[in-house]
Amino acid sequence: MPQIRAEIQQRKPFPSLEEEVFVSLMRTADRLQRPSEALLKTRSVSPTQYNALRILRGAGESGLACSEVGQRMITRDPDVTRLLDRLQRVGMVRRVRDVHDRRVIKARITGAGLELLRTLDRPVQELNRRLLGGLGEKRLKELLELLQAAREAPPSS
Repeated sequence: MPQIRAEIQQRKPFPSLEEEVFVSLMRTADRLQRPSEALLKTRSVSPTQYNALRILRGAGESGLACSEVGQRMITRDPDVTRLLDRLQRVGMVRRVRDVHDRRVIKARITGAGLELLRTLDRPVQELNRRLLGGLGEKRLKELLELLQAAREAPPSS
């Protein structure tokens, strides 16, 4: 019995190889995400909030409009405005009107947000190394290429 079927205790074969790969990918993502969630929880931040803070750190002083933050998120969040509201309430983000276009409100990371990320940078790097480092550089690069190809594949109609 293939490994993924044994893990999820599925007796029947998958209807297709694509479905088996998809289920395996989802199971793997969940397995890798749990320790990350636990680490972030120690600092009272969700993976989505952490992602938004990293995006804003990368944007620098100019900040980003809400829609731009949403476009850069790793996982889609339909309500980025509410996400930024929560981060603003806890002092991690501030929002200001754009000087050139008053209709645009830009989000910027605060000193508190930067400090939170600084405390997480090394533990996140170490966790990623523990979770994936055993694959070795060659296999990690191959995996990156395969994942890129899967994301670029046109959706079938």
